[in-house]
Amino acid sequence: MVYHDLRSFLKVLEEEGQLVRIKEEVNPEPDIAAAGRAAANMKNGPAVLFEKVRGYKYPVVTNVHGSWANHALMMGMDKTASTKEQFHELNRRWDLYPVEPKVLSRSEAKCKENEITEDINLFDLLALYRINDQDGGFFLSKASVITGDPEFPDDFDKMNVGTYRIQIKDKDRVGIQALAFHDIAVQLEKAEAEGKNLPICIALGNDPITTFMASTPIAYNQSEYKFVGALNNGEPAEIVKSDLFDHLYVPAHAEVILEGEIISRLRTVEGPFGEFPGSYSGCRLQCEIQIKKITHRTNPIFENLYLGIPWTEIDYLMALNTSVPLYKTLKETMPEVQAVNAMYTHGIGVIISTRCRYGGYGKAVAFRLLSTPHGMPYSKVVIVVDEFVDPFNLEQVMWAITTRVKPSKDVAVIPNCPGMPLDPSSNPAGMHDKLIIDATTPVPPEPNPRETQLLTPPAGFEKWDEIIRGLLK
Repeated sequence: MVYHDLRSFLKVLEEEGQLVRIKEEVNPEPDIAAAGRAAANMKNGPAVLFEKVRGYKYPVVTNVHGSWANHALMMGMDKTASTKEQFHELNRRWDLYPVEPKVLSRSEAKCKENEITEDINLFDLLALYRINDQDGGFFLSKASVITGDPEFPDDFDKMNVGTYRIQIKDKDRVGIQALAFHDIAVQLEKAEAEGKNLPICIALGNDPITTFMASTPIAYNQSEYKFVGALNNGEPAEIVKSDLFDHLYVPAHAEVILEGEIISRLRTVEGPFGEFPGSYSGCRLQCEIQIKKITHRTNPIFENLYLGIPWTEIDYLMALNTSVPLYKTLKETMPEVQAVNAMYTHGIGVIISTRCRYGGYGKAVAFRLLSTPHGMPYSKVVIVVDEFVDPFNLEQVMWAITTRVKPSKDVAVIPNCPGMPLDPSSNPAGMHDKLIIDATTPVPPEPNPRETQLLTPPAGFEKWDEIIRGLLK
């Protein structure tokens, strides 16, 4: 099953029992965010669609990606697929890259059904609300932001589709957080060096894989749209040219498209905002965007996500799309690596399973991770385990830590490294120490003074696994 818009995915979620409709009128605050928190607390929590929001005309949906069941359905898999199964399927599809997108005509693109060029007022179109009560304003937490490289405007692969938090500043102006290690910051720096505004499109309410890829760390010259086709198992993404900018393309069937420019060299206060580490960020001087045109589907659905103490929807959204790119990067030069679990707080915590080729190899794998474009600023705690340990099974990981780690030898702290500024333990913001825990079994020439023999499952356990599962059904 491949989805080219949000609505077709919501339909399948409802059919699979993974979406609930709230038909009664609700208050925008705190009801929408409270429902997002409640759904996240449930095992395989559903998406929640609010049909009537007091004071607004159009519906809101949240928690669309907010469970492993929804995540599996996004990929066309059975909703009971395990996290490990989803990891390996995502890894398989990754290798289908690149799949060229299909460019639709304007008349074919549902995002162009309606347009607004005068008296733009975001409050008329979107049911805006604070996600957490100390947020500095209304935020768009699930937008796909499209920008191009001013130096290479015709290079499709350098067009960036990313997820950045966006704060509503006025009816036609928004703020955006563009941190130095994000792709958009490279493009913004080039534009501002020439004193020029940076063209930008903001797509809201996209098909689930486009949203997934927008929050995925890939190389600067890799195309998110070509990856969407790969993750759709070879079926191309459907895109359409921006109305205002010939070099930008947007998801053809998004619910809402905002088009405008980042105003050169203007910074205003943005934040605070309840962020993915489960705490509020501070206020910072950030860029502002002037919205110049809006196109939207008829009766647009506003999709937003709740962020809170993990796990919430954003953790499911960023779990495997952080794990697989890091795995691919490590695997290129260290084929012994078996799997990477970077599901914790966008890869601030990472667990790597590897076979050790020689002594000290576990630490070497950790150092390689910490030198990758994503691992360098984000990853802080790296745990390395043997190849027979499932990094997605925390019971097995804890077994490895408790039976393989000699703290004086296997725990290393590397001071004064790049850090994630939204991590409240970084000090100053953006600087941190790195912690490596090597929970692998020593191999030569590293001495192993106490050889151990691992227990193996009794013969025939697979047969009994099938018998017991069958009886449970």
